[in-house]
Amino acid sequence: QVQVVESGGGLVQAGGSLRLSCEVSGRTIERYVMGWFRQAPGKEREFVAAITWSGFRSYYADSVKGRFTISRDNAKNLVDLQMTSLKPEDTGIYYCAARTTWTEATARLATAFDHWGQGTQVTVSS
Repeated sequence: QVQVVESGGGLVQAGGSLRLSCEVSGRTIERYVMGWFRQAPGKEREFVAAITWSGFRSYYADSVKGRFTISRDNAKNLVDLQMTSLKPEDTGIYYCAARTTWTEATARLATAFDHWGQGTQVTVSS
């Protein structure tokens, strides 16, 4: 059984940085395309970033492009999300997710991801 566990959330001032980590257990992470999503209070869950199996390609939401970087270490079964120049609108619960299939058309769809973590809270104060 695959387990996905996020860590690294917290409270940070606007302009600051945070690094989120996601650990996959039960199956090797090499099987999965990995993604990060977030959900702000009263809003739908939205795509943040994704990275393909080998890390060759990565995808970002326009709102985070140039500020966030997704990376993976398959040897350690880890995926990270480095967040810089944080804004109050980045506040939300951040979820790590895994999927075994991939198409460009579904790259940003939450429904295309099979396994989810419980989420970690990120709060950016102004």
